[in-house]
Amino acid sequence: MSSAAGSLSEPQVLAHTKRRLFPGDTDGSYVVADTQFSQDEWLPGEPIDSSVRDRLAPFNHVRIGGGYPDLVGVGNLESELLAVDRLGDEPPLIAIEAKGYTSSGVDTELGIVQAYDRLHEANAAYFAAPVGVVSETDRTLARELNVGVLGVDAAGNVEALEVPRVVGNRTTTEARALRFQAGTQGVADASFGLNHPKNYLGYVLAHYADGDTATLLSEYRVVSAVEDAKRGAAFLGLIEDGPRVDLTSLGEEVIRFATARYGSVESALEEFEQWHGSPKRFVDLAPAWGRLARRVVFDYEATALLVRELQAMDDEGITEPSLVDTVVWLHEHYPSFTVELFVRGDDDVRRRVLTKDGELRRPALEDGEVYHSPTVFQLKAMLYHAGILTDRGAEPSTLEPTADVWALREPV
Repeated sequence: MSSAAGSLSEPQVLAHTKRRLFPGDTDGSYVVADTQFSQDEWLPGEPIDSSVRDRLAPFNHVRIGGGYPDLVGVGNLESELLAVDRLGDEPPLIAIEAKGYTSSGVDTELGIVQAYDRLHEANAAYFAAPVGVVSETDRTLARELNVGVLGVDAAGNVEALEVPRVVGNRTTTEARALRFQAGTQGVADASFGLNHPKNYLGYVLAHYADGDTATLLSEYRVVSAVEDAKRGAAFLGLIEDGPRVDLTSLGEEVIRFATARYGSVESALEEFEQWHGSPKRFVDLAPAWGRLARRVVFDYEATALLVRELQAMDDEGITEPSLVDTVVWLHEHYPSFTVELFVRGDDDVRRRVLTKDGELRRPALEDGEVYHSPTVFQLKAMLYHAGILTDRGAEPSTLEPTADVWALREPV
């Protein structure tokens, strides 16, 4: 990714900027580059080096403000890059516009104005460019517009020439797609691991009961994959998994339900033992617990969106949509969220599925391997067990997307 002075292209500027602002995979951060950078060539005859694409991946086409930032992410930046560390409890949403050398030079003013436009929805915006082309006039304009300026040199070093203030802004569904992936419920870098909601409810009970959590889960034959159960309980918002595990208000409600019904969590765990190995739909096997599971999975952000749009499809006469039908429909209404929820973040996968303008290539969706397992297998299976969907999920390796049905069990 090194380049001679005076030849830094826009993709190279952006790759260096990403490395400086988002240096690694840390908790509470997630960043995507626009799909235009996933292509083989940036400009005719100017290929994008594979190392640059690797640095910029994953790709998505996320609308922020009046356009599509070159780079957009959620994360806590170093204090020297922002006038204040953060705004509120959530990490800020950051939008970056980059410019590099072309045959007609570097349009710095356009880049600054584009970055300013993103402040309609982002908490902070930056303009990045080769350091030698940024003038005092550019810096003055950026200060007036509250746009950060990042100067990139030929060695890839990034200097903060102007530092923006963090501002509060409304959050659209497209912006929430990034917050979703950056949060504990995102599907980018981990999975539920298990496909039955009783495993996550059981983890909460075992954690609260007297004794070692893993031992109790084994004794009552709830689940043997303790870490998967723990991670899934965090994904569903039942626990906060940090230096110590704490129940959330939703997790506490599970305890209240269990003690009111059985007198103690230990007695509730004895009931869980009776269900071991049952293939029956959970809501039919244990209706009261199934209804509780339904409440829990509805608290997962993606569930409400899926149910709402599946109902809309049913209203239009699409009563048994396939996975491909569902993804295409969702992408029309919530493109960024759909890509993040369903499509694996691998560079090759996103390039196969998305055009440079962020449109879907439908034929690519017919390959089960392009999908996130946490969504098409584990989440779908839990929605089945909670009585929301008609069909179970399937592993991407065995998935037939054109035949995989995503239909509501009880449409209204």
